[in-house]
Amino acid sequence: MTMPCCNYSCATAAETLEWIHAIIQFIHPYSFFWESNVVNFLTDRLWEAVDQQWIDCLRNEPLHHLIQIPSGFFKDHWPSSLKKFITTSSSLALPRQQADLEKLLPNLQVALLNNVITQGMNQKKRHEIEALAAVVSSVAREVETDTVVDVGAGQGYLAQVLSFEYQLSVIAIDASSHHGRITDARAERIKKHYDSRMRKSSLGGRESSIPKTVTCCVLSSDMLKTLLKSEEEGDDKQFSSSSSSTNDSCSLLLTGLHACGDLSVTMLRTFLESEQVKAVVSIGCCYNLLSEEEDDGVCGFPISRGVKSTGLRLTRNARDLACQSADRWRALEKDGGVNNFELHAFRAAFQMMLLRYFPETLSTSPRIGRQGKALRRKQQRHPQQSSNCPPVHPHLHPVESLGNDDGSGRKRCALFEKFSKSGMDRLNIKEKENVDYSGIWKEAEPFTEMIGAYWSVRAALGPVLETLILLDRLLLLQEEEGVEVMMVPIFDPTISPRNMAIIANKKKKY
Repeated sequence: MTMPCCNYSCATAAETLEWIHAIIQFIHPYSFFWESNVVNFLTDRLWEAVDQQWIDCLRNEPLHHLIQIPSGFFKDHWPSSLKKFITTSSSLALPRQQADLEKLLPNLQVALLNNVITQGMNQKKRHEIEALAAVVSSVAREVETDTVVDVGAGQGYLAQVLSFEYQLSVIAIDASSHHGRITDARAERIKKHYDSRMRKSSLGGRESSIPKTVTCCVLSSDMLKTLLKSEEEGDDKQFSSSSSSTNDSCSLLLTGLHACGDLSVTMLRTFLESEQVKAVVSIGCCYNLLSEEEDDGVCGFPISRGVKSTGLRLTRNARDLACQSADRWRALEKDGGVNNFELHAFRAAFQMMLLRYFPETLSTSPRIGRQGKALRRKQQRHPQQSSNCPPVHPHLHPVESLGNDDGSGRKRCALFEKFSKSGMDRLNIKEKENVDYSGIWKEAEPFTEMIGAYWSVRAALGPVLETLILLDRLLLLQEEEGVEVMMVPIFDPTISPRNMAIIANKKKKY
């Protein structure tokens, strides 16, 4: 099939569904990849499900080739079936290159943010806020509203830029009262600067308004609709909020920057179900947190009639995989790539240890969080501090760094033991004296050279699975009459990989 243009504004519901069907047909034979969890690489011998030619070929490839596979990279001498897998994955995934927003939205006006309003923002956050705020402001003008609801507002960065720089009335909703207090305090500091600037300008004594903060955990579209209605009517009794003037109009725009899990889906449903919501600009993330189907039939995926009719369901492992970023992989430096595969090897060997010594723990699908990342950062900060945490040589292939008989293998074993003890501590497991860390690592070591190959090929399905989830959301809106919708990559994917914005508004009735 011919893929639509990158902003996808020219596609119909039929074309979206055709794309979805092509993805489902492609991924079906590779369920052993997207239904698996790499922590079970050793316990379930996951490599045995992969074409032996692929493994034999890739286990000898240099690291910088492996980490480019999710971006569509391959070499001519690779097996033809592997090359076809990689090229098809790339062709079915959404283009992620940042769109030219000024061409896409002719009335777009990008405010250059000053150091006062960007205080506390890192480079990534500033990049995201600058682009998203400009898009939201443009869409708000198009639907003739100046009231924006920022769902999952966090510390209020987006809400404050929309309020102070774009003069929009903003309600910032977040589940954390702590975030609300931070937002209020930060907004008051920023307000002083903007009020001073306004007094010095030709606008005289006009004062800036600050975002209204609301502490509420939004669990459903009905809850969000009720909240919006209560705000419109001025009923603030049940919410923790600060005082500010909000527009009395019932015309609203919903937005959210990386609203986690079901929150992005709830925003889209609320847009469709609430008359007062005229537009939505949504950028989702954390697909792994999407709810699975419950008794009432409500779930985070699938949500469109078209995808529901296929009977496809994505497990948490598949949704975890959808969070992988090909651009982040490609940007990894050599040491980062080596450490990445090394940590996956440690985690897989740790799973072996749990199976052997703590089998009851595995029934809860244990997750040790960012333990691996923390360990990697510690190594990078103090590479020579401890013989138990040896630096990875910058020229070593991951196969070499993960275990040799010249001493580095013993060092890796010591690091594995440290990784395991930290993991047990996070899982509140009491250590047993008879755990043979050396024996487990010796048993795992011969297979660790295949982890890089396996993980890289599996990760090539990540952008395809994310595309499937996003197209499902797009199709939900396309299936409704009177809705104009497009999906646009509005961030630089190397800075912010979750860069696809779903932008929709309701057609005016004359």
